[in-house]
Amino acid sequence: MTPDHPVSPRPDHGGGVDAAAVKYGGQRDDWIDLSTGINPVAYPIPPVPAEAWAALPDHAAMARLEAAARAFWRVPDHAAVLAAPGASALIARIPALATPGRVRIDGPTYNEHGYAFRACGWAVQDGPDGQTDAVVEVHPNNPDGRLWPAASKEHMPRVIDESFCDVTPLATRIAEAGQKGTIVLKSFGKFWGLAGLRLGFAIGDPALIAPLAQMLGPWPVSGPALTIGTAALCDPEWADATRARLANDAARLDRSVTARGARCVGGTPLFRLYEVADAGRWQETLARHQIWTRVFPYSTTWLRLGLPAPQYWPRLEAALEDLT
Repeated sequence: MTPDHPVSPRPDHGGGVDAAAVKYGGQRDDWIDLSTGINPVAYPIPPVPAEAWAALPDHAAMARLEAAARAFWRVPDHAAVLAAPGASALIARIPALATPGRVRIDGPTYNEHGYAFRACGWAVQDGPDGQTDAVVEVHPNNPDGRLWPAASKEHMPRVIDESFCDVTPLATRIAEAGQKGTIVLKSFGKFWGLAGLRLGFAIGDPALIAPLAQMLGPWPVSGPALTIGTAALCDPEWADATRARLANDAARLDRSVTARGARCVGGTPLFRLYEVADAGRWQETLARHQIWTRVFPYSTTWLRLGLPAPQYWPRLEAALEDLT
């Protein structure tokens, strides 16, 4: 059976270290992956009880996780909280919550949103011209870190993707989560550095969260993810210390990269966006040192770098010497 509307090829992403190793040499373990915005110092995994692996996820454990999320993000009482197997699983399903129309997604930005809406038959609009039925705001934006102002009008739905907002919690728009038609997305994997756990949250209008929960089925989050996610969200001291470390490391990265002639044009404490004369040359030069970075198909001058783990700073700074 063919779809009623064409689906574009999968969008590009960070990652792809295996392919980079084939092209530039070395084993996967030799590589430093700076192509994503994942915290390189992950939350320390607490003990996971055997039943979390062996039994179906318990509804009480899901309730504890969602209560921890509500407290950590200070969710308005009248907004609903839904845990899911990663923010990407939510992004893929949200367009089905409303009748297809026109959605505004200002770019450049995280391209899974546009892909998901197009796959559900929506027309994607970049820019303010014309009437739209829905809007997606990546806040802070990926890759430039731009912050969106508070909502001025309602859409059905309005999606506020806060996957990278935990590094700058004062910028959160979680207070809007109780508004009609609004969904705020949270990604656990990026700030807590456990992307492989596959955990994310949709927080917002109960009229939208309820059908979204039905789409995900009865056990959307694994038992180990319930245990680890709850522990992490109940550990604000770790979060505070991590924000301070990330800010210091982002400043160090800026100093190291701009000293080679790059200009920082945006980002967050989890990733930095630089303007360089030839992004492809920068990527290739660093790849010869088994360091993988992110370039973009729509720009020959933008290069995005995540942060290295503490032990990899000397390797990165030595590799940057080749760019002088």
